[in-house]
Amino acid sequence: MSDDSHLPGAAREIAAKYPDVWAAFAALGEATSKAGPIDGATLRLIKIALAIGAGLEGAVHSHVRRAVAEGIAADMIRHVALVAIPTLGFPAALRALSWVEDITGD
Repeated sequence: MSDDSHLPGAAREIAAKYPDVWAAFAALGEATSKAGPIDGATLRLIKIALAIGAGLEGAVHSHVRRAVAEGIAADMIRHVALVAIPTLGFPAALRALSWVEDITGD
């Protein structure tokens, strides 16, 4: 099994208990990312937007952490949350912005 120590607790437990399931999940993520022409930074911002739209705080945190590690500027990440205002509404977008700021420290 790969080093999954960077994963949050619940995901780390699943990876440890069900390594084949986790490997398949990880492979699916990699395959879908490579299935089209979208570059890595844009894909990461899309994943943040999807997590925001689904209202998944943990996923927003996870993708924002990865975005920061990949060198994506915090202002670009915040912009994703702001763009959610007309679609999701002001309260949902501000909630997402607070999740982004949990990681970016802004």
